[in-house]
Amino acid sequence: MTSSTFRIGGELGVRRLGFGAMRLPTDPGPDRQAAIAVARRAVELGVTLIDTAHMYGWGANEELLAEALYPYPDDLLVATKVGVAPPDPPHEATLCGRPDFLRDQVEQGLRRLRVDRLELLQLHRIDPAVPLADQLGTLRELQVQGKIGHIGLSEVTVAELEQARQIIDVASVQNRYNLLDREHEAVLDACAAAGIAFLPWRPVHPTVTKATAEVAAVAAELGATAAQVSLAWLLDRSPVVLPIPGTASIDHLQENVAAASLRLSVDQWRRLDRIQPG
Repeated sequence: MTSSTFRIGGELGVRRLGFGAMRLPTDPGPDRQAAIAVARRAVELGVTLIDTAHMYGWGANEELLAEALYPYPDDLLVATKVGVAPPDPPHEATLCGRPDFLRDQVEQGLRRLRVDRLELLQLHRIDPAVPLADQLGTLRELQVQGKIGHIGLSEVTVAELEQARQIIDVASVQNRYNLLDREHEAVLDACAAAGIAFLPWRPVHPTVTKATAEVAAVAAELGATAAQVSLAWLLDRSPVVLPIPGTASIDHLQENVAAASLRLSVDQWRRLDRIQPG
């Protein structure tokens, strides 16, 4: 049976089914209070990995999580991401991997999350305008200073992952991946071979409930939803896979978390795996 836990970077033990906080509303009012309740309920349900980013509300999402969960439980890992500059009208948000910018975003993340160390800090995107050695070298310096525990990447190719591993110890990779979208299959395989955590964002494809008769059939056999079946397939795909489904609904959150206890038979998993991604 596939383990329900994984140690990111060999040290950070988490339950493999996490929570993505991107969808949580951050503006003042009832929606914000509901978002706080969702974050707290996730922890009550046993979630120990929560994913956020500076880009999510330009720091507001990090502040929301701190308001909801600080002081954090000892076993909770809040991972964040840096490397995207906010829009400056008329200019849109842009990638920014300049060393001074990354240092500033890390400092902001520490302050907003109310911590002395970001245990898992991921580079949101590689900035093609800045040498990768400069971007990752900056994060490595901050790691040596004790401000970062482990370093991860997001939306990278196999070649970029290999290049990064010549510069830093890569603890995690966060690429888009799900049952119906396997563009980054080779990246997942590379992570599995190296024991690197793979955090698929958008782990449930938006059209999976309508996608194929096979998903619907397996869901009916298990008395589960199509989304739960999709998450169960991911958890069985490789022990390094740590899905981070996001929602602003407690009911949907509870449905997602319940997928961790869903057991696919070998035949069911193979039937799902044979589905041709769209």
